Amino acid sequence: MAWMVKRMIILFDLDGTLIDSTEAILESFHNSFEVHKSTQPSDEAIKALIGHPLDIMYRELGAVEEKVWEYVDTYKEHYREISTQKTELLQNAKEAVALASEIAEIGIVTTKTGKYSQVLMEHFGLMDKFEVLIGREHVKNPKPDAEPILKALESFDTEGKEIWMVGDTEMDLLSAQNASINSLGVLCGYGSKKSLEVYTPLLFDNTFEAIKYLKSRK
Repeated sequence: MAWMVKRMIILFDLDGTLIDSTEAILESFHNSFEVHKSTQPSDEAIKALIGHPLDIMYRELGAVEEKVWEYVDTYKEHYREISTQKTELLQNAKEAVALASEIAEIGIVTTKTGKYSQVLMEHFGLMDKFEVLIGREHVKNPKPDAEPILKALESFDTEGKEIWMVGDTEMDLLSAQNASINSLGVLCGYGSKKSLEVYTPLLFDNTFEAIKYLKSRK
């Protein structure tokens, strides 16, 4: 019932948890390496780093240190132009969000730029379901630090509530661990079962299955 107090808070990652923006990410990386006349990384090398902040990704992919933030700016310019056209909701993601909003207060904690993340969620008609969206620009220390989760929780009354983070990479789960909250791993994104089970025994094929599990516990 709508008037019932929700005793749970669920925080979601975005890439690989609710959305698939792989095409937009890869295209934006390749465009930036082309613009800066650098050797192109492979798609697999890029995908292996998704979930990390952009500057860290560029360093790992061989960008010259003094030009890293130029690469990041070039990436963002291109990504902004193509993100809504080349991003899709993962299967049953809309249903996962709808179910989560019935049983909990919900938010988003992502390493993506928050401004672009909000545009995407509005594009998919889901932003109004979330109480808060914390992106890269809202914190000093991104995941796996606890700061993004703790920042998000400032928007909720956490007293007496179960708090869960749902994510597809070890950065999500380690951030949850560092923030002393519960976590669920999903296998529909970029992390492997082997990398995720280090941090939680609760692994699910997709986010909808994870939320159904949380509902079954009520």
